[in-house]
Amino acid sequence: MDKRVLLIEDEPSLIEAIRFILTRAGWSVQTHSDGASAVARIREARPRVLILDVMLPGRSGFDILDELRADPEFAALPVLMLTARGQYADRERAERAGVSRFMSKPFSNAEVLDSVNALAGAG
Repeated sequence: MDKRVLLIEDEPSLIEAIRFILTRAGWSVQTHSDGASAVARIREARPRVLILDVMLPGRSGFDILDELRADPEFAALPVLMLTARGQYADRERAERAGVSRFMSKPFSNAEVLDSVNALAGAG
């Protein structure tokens, strides 16, 4: 199975934590921290699973997800969206945009790994 994940997140400690969790489980993890150039990075990386933060510098994760879902090439890309706010409105907005899974911070290592593994099997 293709085990490539692209993590689009701007918080360094979270990037390192998620990279550690997934790398230890055999995933190849690439990272990107800027919302404005995120879609170009996704097109370049062609990940098996995308982990996408809601609040990014330059462009929101919601806007990025909207663009991906409008593109037939990326419409089915499994996306795990992360948010620090965890409000119902955010979850609802993500679901309307076609997110695969939605997770509020903080989350456990097992939650992240289980979600990525499930999305890789489903995508």
